[in-house]
Amino acid sequence: MRSKTPKAVATFASSSDALAVESQARDGGIPGRAIPVPSEIAAGCGIAWCVPAAERDVLEAALRERGLAFEGMHEVYLY
Repeated sequence: MRSKTPKAVATFASSSDALAVESQARDGGIPGRAIPVPSEIAAGCGIAWCVPAAERDVLEAALRERGLAFEGMHEVYLY
């Protein structure tokens, strides 16, 4: 049986901000994947970006280096 593990989840004020991250991720340098915003988090749009919690600093640095807007960074347990 799978168990939940800690994840770092970036949320966005708009779907265009989330899509900009996804576009940049395809070019490399941004770890993670797009997910629906977990129910534990309130966010401006329904798309979030998720990485293992250990990669939180890498994700946050990549977003800031590229000037990509994000609303918040949260830690939650997900499958």
